[in-house]
Amino acid sequence: MARKQHGRQYDVVVFGATGYTGKYTAQYITTHLPTDLKWAVSGRTHSKLEELVAECKTLQPDRLQPAIEVCALTDADLASLAQKTYILITTVGPYGKLGEHAFKACAENGTHYLDVTGEVPFVARMLQKYSSAASRSGALLFPQAGIESAPADLVTWSLASFIRSEFHGAHTRDVTVSIHNLHSAPSGGTLTTALTIFDYFTLAELRAAYAPYALSPIPRPATAAPVPTKPWLTRLTGLITVPSLGLLTTSMAGGTDAAQVQRTWGLLETVPTRKQQAYGPNFSFREFMKPRNWLTGIGVHYGLLGAGLVMVTPWLRRFAAGWLRYQPGQGPEVEAAKADEIEYRGVGRRDGGAGERVMCRAEFRGSMYYLTGILVAEATSSLLEDDVDLPGGIYTPACLGQGYIDRLERAGFHFETRHLED
Repeated sequence: MARKQHGRQYDVVVFGATGYTGKYTAQYITTHLPTDLKWAVSGRTHSKLEELVAECKTLQPDRLQPAIEVCALTDADLASLAQKTYILITTVGPYGKLGEHAFKACAENGTHYLDVTGEVPFVARMLQKYSSAASRSGALLFPQAGIESAPADLVTWSLASFIRSEFHGAHTRDVTVSIHNLHSAPSGGTLTTALTIFDYFTLAELRAAYAPYALSPIPRPATAAPVPTKPWLTRLTGLITVPSLGLLTTSMAGGTDAAQVQRTWGLLETVPTRKQQAYGPNFSFREFMKPRNWLTGIGVHYGLLGAGLVMVTPWLRRFAAGWLRYQPGQGPEVEAAKADEIEYRGVGRRDGGAGERVMCRAEFRGSMYYLTGILVAEATSSLLEDDVDLPGGIYTPACLGQGYIDRLERAGFHFETRHLED
């Protein structure tokens, strides 16, 4: 498919390309995106970028190799970089500390943008500060486009799309997503972000950002069906049993993914070109994890509560930081990470009728950080080649629709949606 003509020096630039996730992203672009793609790798250190370009050349010598763009973390440097490229992928975090320069540059210069943050308060802050600029410039910005929180967002979109197709335009009543299988170790950047989030956001900002539908452009209707509440035993132990998903417990990504999915709900309700994909006024979302048994489920629940205590307590954060296995820019060894795997399962109910249910299963085998590289690289392909039909603004991965999911399927992130029999 022909790429869009945009008149800029590059189709895409990967900023932070020598970091742990950035390298995976550059490697995937090298081996899977068109060989005549005009692209560049960018960061602060020229010698590290040269090493990365040499690595890319060994992976695929018969392609246009990336240029090198040295760029500091300043408004001026990021604005200059954004003006050179049609799309900017940034993997530089923590985003609460380091991310605003790139976001601002893209919003103000009409440059499409993808990041891999899981910092919901960062997204809330960017929405408040740069939504108008993106609308004026025509930039399409997609925060949270990596493993946090694109998969849950896409599973939910797939369920709602299947319900709408199979039941003659029906809306979706609710979706429950389970991280059904997870075998992976976090990178140093991921752990550092979790331990330092209170350095860049106040408790009030965190509470406001994670409030239900806080990132949605519209509130949930007061007349909507009640959101399912957790039974007291679930609040105490974390355990809940969901039909077709089985015994579940608290999800480490539940709040982050819910914020993204709820924003998608609001965007589909309000963006004129997406209204036919709307989930409906009664829609609600929740997420859990699949434990091995009830004992590990309770352990996960209280382990996450303990992690929260560490995050809000300065001396505990400092103590935990001293025990990190990986530092920022580091992560599991490549060969070890190849054994990683993740599977999401989601169940959605039709709104109205007999409450018919459908299931979506999405799974990937390989490094979770390589999957993040796939997610942002294939979103880049969608923006370069597809008619996404979106006005300038700040969006979620689900707004790229079925064409994007089809690309991910071909890349090895497999989706299967089907009816569930009662």
